[in-house]
Amino acid sequence: MPRTLKQQVVRLQFDGPAAAPMAHARFCLQYRDQCKVRRTVFRGGPAKLTAERWAELNRVNTEVNRAIRPEPNTLGVAYERWLIGPSAGDCNDYAVTKRHELIRRGWAARNLLLAEVVVASGEHHLVLVIRTTDGDVVADNLNANIRPLTAPRYRWLRAQSPVNPLFWTAISRLSA
Repeated sequence: MPRTLKQQVVRLQFDGPAAAPMAHARFCLQYRDQCKVRRTVFRGGPAKLTAERWAELNRVNTEVNRAIRPEPNTLGVAYERWLIGPSAGDCNDYAVTKRHELIRRGWAARNLLLAEVVVASGEHHLVLVIRTTDGDVVADNLNANIRPLTAPRYRWLRAQSPVNPLFWTAISRLSA
């Protein structure tokens, strides 16, 4: 893992239950396996980020960013659909596709959290937060690189619960 990330061990801090995005309910109905609770019998906690895992994470991020052509949802929230692996889509499609691909490759779902943020323009945006022993990092279609939580200047709103992917929690702050 790059030295710049290792120096910044920052994690999301949760503040209690939050309503899930409306499209998340539809997503869970369509992709039931993506929203099921996966019990951990042993070795819970953040993912250990070995050199191989770091390379795999970057590979998935790059492949998904290249595979999906950006296409904004111009119809509004009521028509929002989160799709895995579409040829064209918005931030939601990138985030759920990255999460799906990492789970398929053996990453623990509890360490792959969809999170809603607000970007500088005021637009709501979905990213994937990867919880690692070196801190939480962000996979985002607005940037080609995996970055520490503090790199993007986002206002963090809510994220999937690491305990149950059906539930969401408010993000109170980022902490070291």
